[in-house]
Amino acid sequence: MDTAQLAESIDSTLVLLTVEEAARRLRIGRTVCYRLIRSGELESITVGHLRRVPADAPAEYVARRRKQHTAIVAPAA
Repeated sequence: MDTAQLAESIDSTLVLLTVEEAARRLRIGRTVCYRLIRSGELESITVGHLRRVPADAPAEYVARRRKQHTAIVAPAA
């Protein structure tokens, strides 16, 4: 476990994540994470000149994707 992962696992009080931290939580690359942010699929805010992702945004993104997937896969009744 590298230092960033250790700090993230210890500090559950984080409110905002860097794009890299959000990408790590989603197990995707940084470029894909920026693409999700640009498309509006993953919430982010700017703080000064910095781009930050709210700590709950990755889980919300996954929940929306799961709901969409379920709607597509579920047979029409």
